[in-house]
Amino acid sequence: MKFESQLLKGIAPVVVLEILSRGPMYGYELSRSIEQRSGDILTLGKGTLYPLLYNLEARKLVRGKWETAESSRKRRYYSITSRGKGRLAKQKAQLKELQTGLNLIFSGTFAPA
Repeated sequence: MKFESQLLKGIAPVVVLEILSRGPMYGYELSRSIEQRSGDILTLGKGTLYPLLYNLEARKLVRGKWETAESSRKRRYYSITSRGKGRLAKQKAQLKELQTGLNLIFSGTFAPA
């Protein structure tokens, strides 16, 4: 299922931070990890992923570092910062609340007032 770009745009930063909280990755590796961990439901193409990474780096939520791989190819590895971890925790809590609310709405039950 393809998600509307505005819906994906809203959750993409938290998804990237979550994946990077498990360890540093370069762009293509990060993109593949998102696809695999989401069961191919979420995909971030280069045109979405790299501007997002640059934005997260400018906000000091991730840090990029050039490294030379065994193949002598230079890759920019991204890792989450302590500030990014704080933001991730806050956003995950908000998403859990959102999920609870959506589950109530879609199940047809009502939360106690």
